Amino acid sequence: MPSVKKILVIQTASIGDVILATPLLENLHNTFQDAVIDLLVKKGTESLFIAHPYLGRLYVWDKSGKKLKIFYTILKEIQAERYDLVVNVQRFFLTGMLTAFSRAKQSVGFNKNPLSVFFSHRVKHKIHHGEYHETERNLLLISHLVKSAVNKPRLYPSQQDDALTSQYKTHEYICIAPASLWFTKQYPVEKWVEFLQGIPVNLYVYFLGSSADRNLCDDIIQRSGHANSLNLAGKLRLLETASLQRDASMNFVNDSAPMHLASAVNAPVTAIFCSTVTGFGFGPLSDDASVIETDEKLDCRPCGLHGLSECPQKHFDCAYSIKTKKLLDRI
Repeated sequence: MPSVKKILVIQTASIGDVILATPLLENLHNTFQDAVIDLLVKKGTESLFIAHPYLGRLYVWDKSGKKLKIFYTILKEIQAERYDLVVNVQRFFLTGMLTAFSRAKQSVGFNKNPLSVFFSHRVKHKIHHGEYHETERNLLLISHLVKSAVNKPRLYPSQQDDALTSQYKTHEYICIAPASLWFTKQYPVEKWVEFLQGIPVNLYVYFLGSSADRNLCDDIIQRSGHANSLNLAGKLRLLETASLQRDASMNFVNDSAPMHLASAVNAPVTAIFCSTVTGFGFGPLSDDASVIETDEKLDCRPCGLHGLSECPQKHFDCAYSIKTKKLLDRI
């Protein structure tokens, strides 16, 4: 392959998916240390990369409102850069257009992208139970360029992030991120309350999430009566959240973005999997990581690759049958 001096990575999905693409940045930097690496993400995830040490330019695609107008502006900017290599993690038409018409010397993406026929290099995308973690699937895109790739995600909270969260680190604490965008991925409120009532009263508990999760967190705290719980949902930026997770004695999360945040700073994590399973390739990757799930053999589990808005069987046994002791044993 010709000399690689300018690289663009494209991942315009959600927070968790973007975090799981960060091993591409790490390995590309390690292989092409003199190259400038740029990144395209969608608006709402860009704060993950503030002061990232390996990134040059950060393109932010606002998909609300004038989505297509912004798309064409970004395409022209990408074409003007004349990248040596474009790596597209996404499997959708518009990112395929960005890649196919990027004017890059080399381009690579998954074969499920409808425009992959126009890429220089295509990689078969498959999700077979237990075969690959998502980070490993992504790294297949550069396996022809990078040997002995490291598959752990990584983010870089700044000194300012650490300084802001230091006020919460004067005593031992755990973090709980109780929410999920999907009903069948979210551990039920009653189960969180039961868990909180079983932990020591003097142990500090910080609740994490977006501003949309504040009421949920308040509800759990009030119903549990745990005096040393503090609702920080909506009060911390993403890297500040990661900073707080990194120094917690344990982080309790769903199969959701906070799990991947924890993995990206190698924070201790206990991930609760309700309807989904780790075999799909989205489990935690921290050195101290444990997955909590039901012991019952449910014919309906998993009910899908992603979460659902309700339990198809109307009982949600994959969540309610999880033993609270399993969580308590991780404290």
